[in-house]
Amino acid sequence: MSEVVVVDSGKETEKKRHLWLWILAGIVLLIAIGIGGFVFWALNPTVQIDEIALNALESSDNITVTDRAWLAFLPHEPPTTGFIFYPGGRVPAEAYAPLARQIAEQGYLVVIVYPPLNLAIFNSDLALPVMEHFSAIEHWVVGGHSLGGSAASIFAENNLDLVDGIVFMASYPVGNALLDSDLAITSIYGTNDGLATIDDIEASRENLPGDTRFVAIEGGNHAQFGYYGTQGGDNPATITQEDQITQIVTATLELLAQAGNR
Repeated sequence: MSEVVVVDSGKETEKKRHLWLWILAGIVLLIAIGIGGFVFWALNPTVQIDEIALNALESSDNITVTDRAWLAFLPHEPPTTGFIFYPGGRVPAEAYAPLARQIAEQGYLVVIVYPPLNLAIFNSDLALPVMEHFSAIEHWVVGGHSLGGSAASIFAENNLDLVDGIVFMASYPVGNALLDSDLAITSIYGTNDGLATIDDIEASRENLPGDTRFVAIEGGNHAQFGYYGTQGGDNPATITQEDQITQIVTATLELLAQAGNR
């Protein structure tokens, strides 16, 4: 007579449950490591802020620089038009201080926002508290460099009643929501840009109003929109940083004047 083997199904079930718990714990751990790695990557950019940018953070007889919830450059003569700037991805806000200061010296409030994780796309509404704080400003222009410009365009799309203009710097909108808007828009780009290429800028024309002004900086590249050194994937510029910044400031001032007359 053969022997009957009785299997303890309770123990087998318990083993399977423990196995699945270990698998689940492993998946959670991998996700946590991935998130932690991304946060570390976002918060630790490899770029270095130029000394010129650090010097531009000092207040002077005609410009007050404040660094609180945002980086603000306020002319001593009360301005009526303000420019809210969104930094490029993983580029410190301070790297754009010389650009912001030169614009502010012409009588405009300039505010550089601090994006979460150094990526403005995670919060395109950063301009709202700035507008609420500087409530005396009558005309607002938003804009930004690279990914920051795209984030600024999202804010403009969702708040057309609050914005008079947009400045794209080596950037473009993420869709065509601005196509039928009556905003004053300028797109500034470098012909040597290896990241926001000429082809990218040309392709963006179909997503912007027909009267959008496109300003080409001959020999300019991606990194020279700010003072943070070179950037991977970019091409070398054939003009000086000072020359490129001067052309960016000039084009931005023209847009600000246009928006301020609306």
